[in-house]
Amino acid sequence: MKVLKLNAISPIAEPIFKGYEYSDTAENPEGIMLRSFAMHEYPLGDNLLGVARAGAGVNNIPIDKCTEKGIVVFNTPGANANAVKELVLCELFLGGRKIVDGANWAQSLKGQDGVPKLVEKGKGKFVGCEVLGKKLGVVGLGAIGAMVANAAIDLGMSVVGYDPFISVKNAWMINNRVEFTSDLNTVFAECDYITLHVPLTPDTKGMINAKTLEKCKDGVIIINNARGDLVVNADIIAAVESGKVSRYITDFPDEPLLNKENILCVPHLGASTPEAEDNCAYMAAKQLTDYLENGNITNSVNYPAVSMPRTSASRVCIHHKNVKEMLSKILAIVSSQGINVAHMQDQSKGEYAYLILDLDEKPSDACIELLKTLDGVVRVRVL
Repeated sequence: MKVLKLNAISPIAEPIFKGYEYSDTAENPEGIMLRSFAMHEYPLGDNLLGVARAGAGVNNIPIDKCTEKGIVVFNTPGANANAVKELVLCELFLGGRKIVDGANWAQSLKGQDGVPKLVEKGKGKFVGCEVLGKKLGVVGLGAIGAMVANAAIDLGMSVVGYDPFISVKNAWMINNRVEFTSDLNTVFAECDYITLHVPLTPDTKGMINAKTLEKCKDGVIIINNARGDLVVNADIIAAVESGKVSRYITDFPDEPLLNKENILCVPHLGASTPEAEDNCAYMAAKQLTDYLENGNITNSVNYPAVSMPRTSASRVCIHHKNVKEMLSKILAIVSSQGINVAHMQDQSKGEYAYLILDLDEKPSDACIELLKTLDGVVRVRVL
């Protein structure tokens, strides 16, 4: 099988693709590995089965088009979580103390006499506050948000977390001293620092705007390492200029934000560590190969998680619409061929579903063609 690299991928993935044609020139691939490559205008070949993003965000991938064609899109939630968490911790300190401003000013003293005395005289311009005892609001308690919340507790902060979709797994991971709220306005009203860790969706786009900023405490510090469009640039600039927001720090620079006092733009460094790149590449490669070889789906953004060990003579994987009687129609076709179903799993995600059938014998070509022509079936694959 062929897997195409649309970006440079950590070499840690290469042993996982042993036996594959794995390169940046593979033609008509069954799989694609990428990071930030913009795929929206990229042709989706008939051979393409899976796309693996070595990272969490998938805004650069045409999810709807892939889903309609039965192409599974994977991401790697949590693989870069520690790297982003560490950057957020750094930004907590940068938010409260004008360390960058002070360091830049110190560099400007080059060539002047009596630098130590000038430093002692001028350092008062860069006085800041400690994070100890301050209240942090964590908006989004996924892998990154949960780690940030726990670390902030260890720094002596009080923490309130907001996430209406928190998973049971992440809830168990979070320190019991973290306060939970179901009202985002509580975060705005009570917190000295707010850090964003939610995906960009129609509901979250522009969630930090003039109206929500008005609800915040005066002098709040806002950190955004999630997605730039979560924050309305014009509104955050106005809030910083008025003093409502004492500092805005973002990992997503945009031209209007540059060279603005008390706005610190970090050049998208959240996951820019070799450790994070290795973790993401390894996880993406393992998920993609497991799907290509076994039909198992783990961490897909467009199809449900379905996974079974291989124990039977043949495996049939079917992408289908999530409609009534679909499963019974599929099983009727298989049974009509006199084939026994040893094991099966069928799960849905929104309008689509995915079925794994483990059969005691390999189905005939005629059986597979009947399955493919069934109304509502998107893709059929025999392994």
